[in-house]
Amino acid sequence: MSKLKDIDAGAEAKGSGVKTLWQFVKFIVVSLLACIVQFTLLNVLKFIPFIHELYSQDFHWWIFTCEAAAGGLGYFIVNNTANIAAQIVSFFVNREKTFNSSANIAVTLPIYIVFTIALIVFSAWLNPTLKDFLVNKNMSDVLAANIATAVCSALQFFLYFPVDKLLFRKKKEEKKESEAKAE
Repeated sequence: MSKLKDIDAGAEAKGSGVKTLWQFVKFIVVSLLACIVQFTLLNVLKFIPFIHELYSQDFHWWIFTCEAAAGGLGYFIVNNTANIAAQIVSFFVNREKTFNSSANIAVTLPIYIVFTIALIVFSAWLNPTLKDFLVNKNMSDVLAANIATAVCSALQFFLYFPVDKLLFRKKKEEKKESEAKAE
C-alpha cells in the first residue's frame, strides 16, 4: 500500500487538478469493485428458494411496479439488496482508499445514507421500469435485468463522485496535524 500512498503524494504535489484526476481513477476502480458486488448479488440472490418464489408475485407500491413477468417482488428485493450492498462497500473503500479521509463517520455516514436512499429510491423505480421496457421489446429477462442495473449503476457513479469528494474532504494527515496542535 505504500506505492499507492506514494502515487497519492505525487498527485497531490502536482496540484489539485491532478489530485482530483487521480482520485477519479481510484473512484473508477472502487466503483468497479462495487459493480462486481452488485452484479454478483443480482445474479446469485435470485436462486435463494424463498426469494425465487417471490419472482412470480406482482409488486405494486407507491411509485414502484414490478410485474411478475419481469421478476415481481423477488426482483425488487434482489435488485435493492444488491444496490445497498454495493453502496456499503463503496462508502468505506472510497473513504479510506480513494480520498484518504478521516472525515467523521458520525457526520458523513448519515449524509451518505440520505443521499443513497434518494438514489436507491430513484433506481428502485428506474431499474424495473427499464427492465420491463426491455423485456416487452423481446429481450431476455436476465439480459434486461443486467442492462437496467448497468444504467442505474452508471447514473449513480456520476452522481457519487462529487458527493464523496465533498463528504471526504478531511485528510488523515490534517487530522494528525490538528491533534498534534491540540497537545
